[in-house]
Amino acid sequence: MGTFLFRHFIKNYEDVKDPHVRDSYGKLAGVVGIISNVVLCLMKVAVGLIAGSIAIVADGINNLADSASSVITLVGFKLAAMPEDEEHPYGHARYEYLSSLAVSVIIILVGFELGKSSLDKILHPTPLDFSWTIVLVLVIAIAIKVWQALFNVSAGKRIDSMALIATGADSRNDVISTSAVLISLLIGYFCSVQIDGYMGAAVALFIIWSGISLVRETISPLLGEAPDGELVKQIEEITMSYEGALGIHDLVVHNYGPGKIFASLHIEVDASEDVMVSHDLIDNIEHRLQKDLNINITVHMDPVKTDDPNRAPLSELIRETISDLPGVLSFHDLRFVAGPTHTNVIFDIVINHDCKMSEAELQKIFNDRIQAYNQTFFAVIDIDKNYVALK
Repeated sequence: MGTFLFRHFIKNYEDVKDPHVRDSYGKLAGVVGIISNVVLCLMKVAVGLIAGSIAIVADGINNLADSASSVITLVGFKLAAMPEDEEHPYGHARYEYLSSLAVSVIIILVGFELGKSSLDKILHPTPLDFSWTIVLVLVIAIAIKVWQALFNVSAGKRIDSMALIATGADSRNDVISTSAVLISLLIGYFCSVQIDGYMGAAVALFIIWSGISLVRETISPLLGEAPDGELVKQIEEITMSYEGALGIHDLVVHNYGPGKIFASLHIEVDASEDVMVSHDLIDNIEHRLQKDLNINITVHMDPVKTDDPNRAPLSELIRETISDLPGVLSFHDLRFVAGPTHTNVIFDIVINHDCKMSEAELQKIFNDRIQAYNQTFFAVIDIDKNYVALK
């Protein structure tokens, strides 16, 4: 059913990297959520009034409140699609994260409210009103909520949207809570045992835990998390597929929201190559990365002398040294500046966040190893933090 709606209401629905397609997914999910929750509300209120059940009427009003999540999602995608302006040159795509955060907070509040009412039922147990009409309405409601959850999660995974996944989690929690009510109702009718309050308390704890998990997942990209490993792999593979690209380093990726990724990258090229040829290579790689991966990327060219006789043995020596140092990951930009009395061996090393050694300690270790190779060589090291793990 979800794929049917995607195919018929979203143009080029499979091109999920297109910002316009992502926006269409978000708007469709919002509209579907609003309509289905309103239908649930009208159905439950009507049946509740006919059957004389205040519980069903209350659950129907709750479904009307559930549509707030869909409204927030719809508004979030609308705001996220706004173009760049003078105050926000990187766009407004992070509004989508904020809408996900709002839905997550609503989930937590619903969990607390359910917990309070469940505690009251545990302290003051009362028999539930039973009728097969109520059972039928609850079963239909569960089926619709299951479909809502699957629809939103499917759309969220297609376009990598935490907002839609959070909305799907909200629907899933409704399935669990309504199922708990149904189970309690049946057990109370057939076994004369009232477990409604205990079931509600267990569901409330699950909902609160679910909401907190979603908050953590939503806050992570806002704080600045590591880039997607698949994106890093694609950048490496595309870059190194070009003849003349000798290596890459200093890849930095900034996420300003879905579809708004900015990156910078250093590419090593042969210093003996004509500068215009190397510049053309860099331009071609830059354009390819932008086109294929839908990212804004700036590429810096680093010329290296590949014919220096000291390059191969010192590269191997530095690699061996790194393998003995916990928290030191790699090196790059190896170059030599020769003088009348000594040669500076200049390179950058990349350290992880858990590296315990100071800059002075690292400098001494590498300098001692390099001087063991040649006493007139001195190590000059720049230390980079590990923002993106490259091979």
